[in-house]
Amino acid sequence: MLMALREAWRGKWLVGLTVALALAGELLIRFSGGGSTTLVSLLDVALILTPLAGLVVGTMQVHNAREVTELLLAQPIRRNRLFAALYLGAALPLAAAMAIGLLTPFAWHGLLFGAGGPRLLALAGAAALLALITSALAFVIALRTDDRVRALGVAIAAWLGAAVLWDGVILLVAMIFGERPIEAPLLMMLALNPLDIARVVLLLGTDAAALLGYTGATLQRALGTSPGRMALLAALVAWTLLPLWVARRTFARKDF
Repeated sequence: MLMALREAWRGKWLVGLTVALALAGELLIRFSGGGSTTLVSLLDVALILTPLAGLVVGTMQVHNAREVTELLLAQPIRRNRLFAALYLGAALPLAAAMAIGLLTPFAWHGLLFGAGGPRLLALAGAAALLALITSALAFVIALRTDDRVRALGVAIAAWLGAAVLWDGVILLVAMIFGERPIEAPLLMMLALNPLDIARVVLLLGTDAAALLGYTGATLQRALGTSPGRMALLAALVAWTLLPLWVARRTFARKDF
């Protein structure tokens, strides 16, 4: 795993991602003062960049490491141990890069330990958790799709669906149901998208909740309580564990 971590940190894309996030945070602080608007803007940036990097880079890393994986599998190494090393070597550097990139400008300006510090830490934690989730999904895609180009296409399609098209689907459902109660369908759709779950967890109960859009405005009453937030956190944990279990099972049974 240490070798995988070193290779990941040597990659220029990881350094570039960290610098880009830090620069975005610096610009937002200078132009908006580091308030709730900055938090919402950074949340949008994290919800776009994190799954894109996790899905695309994770998928490519699995395919690029196929020859090394085959060589290691010929040695007396347990498959579960090798899978854990490969996954952690891909997911942990990305999670660390997201957290460092998001928190660095606020720490530089002394805003990290102010009143908004807990929410900034929660944002960094959510971005890191999304990195773990999307890396696990990338392993599922790469291990189940042998063709590299096709796997990359599936990864990009998954990112487009979750980060770009999902809100449009929610609005379409709201239009179809019309005046009928739509809390239950929206709860089900919310549970199907970890990006929406992270957004709602971070912004429910704050002054920025009005910026969540139709989903947040409808679910504010249902999920604004402590049990509701706990249910959302449990859904995020499930989104972490379930793809990881599927990826490990696929890796254990795959004939390389």
